[in-house]
Amino acid sequence: MSVSTAASAQTICTPLPVLGRDVTVPLVTGGEVTYAALDYAASAPALQRVWDDVAAYAPYYGSVHRGAGYLSQLSTDLFENARRTVAEFLDCRPDDQLVFTRSTTDSLNLLAAALPADCQVFVFETEHHASLLPWQDARVSYLDAPRTPQAAVRTLERALADRDPYGPALVCVTGASNVTGELWPVRELAAAAHAHGARIVLDAAQLAPHHPVSVRDLDVDWIAFSGHKLYAPFGSGVLAGRADWLREAEPYLAGGGASRKVTRREDGGVDVQWHESAARHEAGSPNVIGAYAIASACKALTEAGFDSLLARENHLIEKVCAGLAEVPEVRILSLFGDDAPRVGVISFVVDGWNSSHFAAALSAEYGIGVRDGLFCAHPLLRTLLGSDPQTQGECGAPEAAPGEKSLNAIRVSFGAGTPDEHVERFVTAVRELVTDGAQWNYRTEDGRCVPAV
Repeated sequence: MSVSTAASAQTICTPLPVLGRDVTVPLVTGGEVTYAALDYAASAPALQRVWDDVAAYAPYYGSVHRGAGYLSQLSTDLFENARRTVAEFLDCRPDDQLVFTRSTTDSLNLLAAALPADCQVFVFETEHHASLLPWQDARVSYLDAPRTPQAAVRTLERALADRDPYGPALVCVTGASNVTGELWPVRELAAAAHAHGARIVLDAAQLAPHHPVSVRDLDVDWIAFSGHKLYAPFGSGVLAGRADWLREAEPYLAGGGASRKVTRREDGGVDVQWHESAARHEAGSPNVIGAYAIASACKALTEAGFDSLLARENHLIEKVCAGLAEVPEVRILSLFGDDAPRVGVISFVVDGWNSSHFAAALSAEYGIGVRDGLFCAHPLLRTLLGSDPQTQGECGAPEAAPGEKSLNAIRVSFGAGTPDEHVERFVTAVRELVTDGAQWNYRTEDGRCVPAV
């Protein structure tokens, strides 16, 4: 995968309408300002189109599957059509299954529960905790952080070459880092996995909102992502891919909807026949609105066109990176180097500042929402920051283990709904804070840096 950083003015689209774009917030220094939401990597604002679609469906809300009433049948059709829409968005293979879940984390835990016996799992230490932690009941090998995309492929090839060649194996890899935003060589990693008889699952939580993702083109076996990063409301996710492991596994949740037939035995127990379709892992009443919202977001992004969305995002990335480069005290974090292709996710540290203090000042004094901390990717942040001491500010230093210095960073992230003014205000705010310092006093409260009152 690659991203063109040259975009003509003619190809740059306007921001897509999102909820909250006109919300104003108070500043500790007085007055109000339109909120600049620059924390898309945690949760992107819902597209207005998605919200309108959900609102239009709401009066027709009904139970799904097996309901005889008109609204039940309508809701069932809506739910299953959403499944087909998302499968088309991901360019799934004809025999793939698509399971609606709660999130990327839920999807990967579902897949972990479906692993065949004695499966070996290979995962880089650079992963988000959602894709780093679910495999602990399997034979898992954690791979060291690579410093180039080519090194990532070589590291995986060496690890797979040393594995037991006769058992099942799974590789888990991100499409775009939630810390650095850097794109990973997914197609090449998939080829390496398959060459050694392993399967691969793609964590596309940070990739799918920014780039077209084709299961067939990337040749991945499964893909997982979350609705709340794809401009849909909270509480919905997707796991799509090969059906066999999912079909052969015990249901992720036992209950109604997952079962085809339940009978009592003479010994007093019950016998259960489980569905072999996606329903096997969708027990209980499904999140119809969540599934419909994801499908609506998929349609909206497809109709907007990823070429123009990418051109706009690259335009914003260039603005942020160029602006931060003009501040010597700022260091952008990277595994693969400053020129590596990335999505709109950039983490950095500022000399002389604790990152929590800096993020608090951006919010309180400029109305800018970013994120600070370790971003649920602790091993990666320790790799990126561990050899570089941070001078602690007077506020917000996270607690560290004995003998370990406190580490944290700032992350700015943006996407299809971000206007130029938000990133311009952010760059100006960084420059002013570094040059002039904060205008307000801050204190630590419950582990967070907040304005002192």
